[in-house]
Amino acid sequence: MRVLVVGGGVAGTVSALALRRTGAEVTLFEAHPDPGGEVGSFVSLAVNGLRGLAAVDCLERVRARGWAIARQRMWTAKGRPIADVPRGRRAGDPLHSVTLMRGHLVGELRAAAEEAGVELRTGERLVAVEPDGRARFAGGRVETGDLVVGADGIRSVVRRALDPAAPTPRYAGVWVISGRSPVVCDASSEGTFNMTVGAHGAFIHVEPAGGGEVWWQAQVNAAEPPPPSLADAERLRLLDDLYAAEPVARQIIAATTRLHRPSVNHVLDPVRVWHDDRTVLVGDAAHPLGAGQGASMAIEDGVALGASIGATTSVHEGLIGYEAARRGRVTRVLRASDDNREVKQAGPLRRRLAEIGMSVFFNRFYERATGWLYDYDPTPIRPAAGPERRRAPRWRR
Repeated sequence: MRVLVVGGGVAGTVSALALRRTGAEVTLFEAHPDPGGEVGSFVSLAVNGLRGLAAVDCLERVRARGWAIARQRMWTAKGRPIADVPRGRRAGDPLHSVTLMRGHLVGELRAAAEEAGVELRTGERLVAVEPDGRARFAGGRVETGDLVVGADGIRSVVRRALDPAAPTPRYAGVWVISGRSPVVCDASSEGTFNMTVGAHGAFIHVEPAGGGEVWWQAQVNAAEPPPPSLADAERLRLLDDLYAAEPVARQIIAATTRLHRPSVNHVLDPVRVWHDDRTVLVGDAAHPLGAGQGASMAIEDGVALGASIGATTSVHEGLIGYEAARRGRVTRVLRASDDNREVKQAGPLRRRLAEIGMSVFFNRFYERATGWLYDYDPTPIRPAAGPERRRAPRWRR
């Protein structure tokens, strides 16, 4: 079976790895010419995502690039504690959440895909997908697959090909910027994921063990995001003003030595069509979400797709099984993501009431309410008899 995976991010690369384990011949296409590097902000993987990585033999190499985070602490804007809970896991789970740079995560996954025999091609931007499995790229390349996997993100070309009436993304009212600062007074909490729910949205900071610096992210509520052309110094001044009344955030922002490229959060109405006979959506192309589960859900998608395709001789039956395994779970996470966004965007009165409710919920009911999420146990991926394992060429441009 020949598989074309469009999109070399987390969802696409894990899908490529999982499908390669079934014995399929897999080619992974990525629009951007740079296959890796330290790009974007940091990402936090909960234990359900880590168990998905274990299913494609990538857990240890990813853990080696990041830091285990045992606890999550939540704070009010004034620095009052709201809750202290296990980060992305049940309290008794020996596997701990891992935080690392997104670019490092993708880089490790792509290296693993290369070693597994996936062919990787960069600089190939998809422009159309035909019902017969033909994928057309901007440079004129045309490829045909028995299965086409759309892992091409929130502005997915594959999603529109499956359903011309598919929803389009819209601005979620939040823009995001992150950076790094040296450890500063009152901001040090090594190995702990900290979230402050403030007047302008959530502020996250974490001090990787032994790293000597704080990684931080501001999720800013705004009717419109700042212009992309805004210089870093102007962004820092804007953040200085927004967080003037929040002591820890103000200290961290003032000490910043490096800013990462800002991004804009989008939401998407539920996607009705996830697949047809030979084309399928994974990751943000099917269900962009927050609640700290975006990357973990993308990993789960890829593993579930490989397991479902490996369990049947029919691509279409495999895609039906994939949707059956994923849609209900993803819908439940989407609801949690919506609730999470509403709390972060609440006004002063609603935010104070939410803080009280969050304290009760997280300290008394958190594990009982979230266990279903962290107890994920991926279905093993069944390889075809004697799959050919070859070393793929390096990234092609």
